[in-house]
Amino acid sequence: MSYSISSSCVNCFACQDVCPSKAIYEARPHFLVDAKKCSQCEGEYADPQCGSICPIEVTILNELGEPVNPPGSLTGIPPARLAELTAAGIL
Repeated sequence: MSYSISSSCVNCFACQDVCPSKAIYEARPHFLVDAKKCSQCEGEYADPQCGSICPIEVTILNELGEPVNPPGSLTGIPPARLAELTAAGIL
């Protein structure tokens, strides 16, 4: 089992610095995860450190291709509420 990083990665280095297993490495055009090293932070942290710190939502994916940092995880605003606020001109 391993996480992966999607092409929306902006190479900010945040995930690389917090990865306890040093599984994240710089590549082009974005960072990648070494599947042999990735432990998904099991036994070390309650939440995956890469997904917790990534500033770009829906960039860190689990083995099923589901985002570990889903929409709203960064702002705390559910996507439906964000759409409402945007449509109302508040955001």
